[in-house]
Amino acid sequence: MSDRICLLRGVNVGGVKVPMAELKAIAVEAGFGDPRTLLASGNLVVESDADPADVEARLEQGIVAHFGRPIDVIVRTPGQWAALMAANPFVNEAGLDGSKLLVMVMKAGIKDGAVEALRGFAAGDERVEPVGGDLFFWHPDGLGRSKVAEKAQPRLIGVGTGRNWNTVQKLAAMVGL
Repeated sequence: MSDRICLLRGVNVGGVKVPMAELKAIAVEAGFGDPRTLLASGNLVVESDADPADVEARLEQGIVAHFGRPIDVIVRTPGQWAALMAANPFVNEAGLDGSKLLVMVMKAGIKDGAVEALRGFAAGDERVEPVGGDLFFWHPDGLGRSKVAEKAQPRLIGVGTGRNWNTVQKLAAMVGL
């Protein structure tokens, strides 16, 4: 049985509370094995050989049934996660401070015109690069001061969820990468 990396969008921020113990229970109810969470920000790894889209749908249905509201789930295989990491256009920067490199993992790709719009908001040494349908952001002054991060909303870029490089690496370790 293989692992699936499952990322929930926008949980435990802005009043959307999803206790990780309940998320694990939802995963088990949906038929997935060995659910493990990382931090309290919607990072879940489960055992499954199912297609990522099937895992997304089953978890999203379980979340609605349990919490009464939809939450987007984005799922990647370990191979997809390894490819995302290998494609990092900011390898040198990530070595300086992984908390300042954000990967926006997209559910269905990047909306047309989004990259150009985001680059227009960049200040100083901030940079944005699209890679394989996901977005990489370098915020040398920190995420909290970034206009690019502030503007990277679903209406502009599409549905995605951000993880800093440190979290990306921890999730990789959880699936043996």
